[in-house]
Amino acid sequence: MSVILFYSSVSGSLELKKNQERIMSVLTSKRIPFKAVDIAQNSDDKDLMRQRAGDPTALPPQLCNGDAYCGDFAAFENAIEMEQLEEFLKL
Repeated sequence: MSVILFYSSVSGSLELKKNQERIMSVLTSKRIPFKAVDIAQNSDDKDLMRQRAGDPTALPPQLCNGDAYCGDFAAFENAIEMEQLEEFLKL
């Protein structure tokens, strides 16, 4: 299994863009391989993200490890703060 980051390349929200960039930056700096899935390119990917999150209104960024849902940006930041990123990402 691998870490999947659901993100959107199209957004008017500066905060959303910064959150997505922060996740990508942290994963890259820690050499954690991940697959970035752009939900703006395919509505099936957006549906999949929301299905895995268990929330029909979930917004990106969302993280999964294979089929297992990990969490959203707030949960990601909390895991970093608690030094539990590997556990959060189910690695």
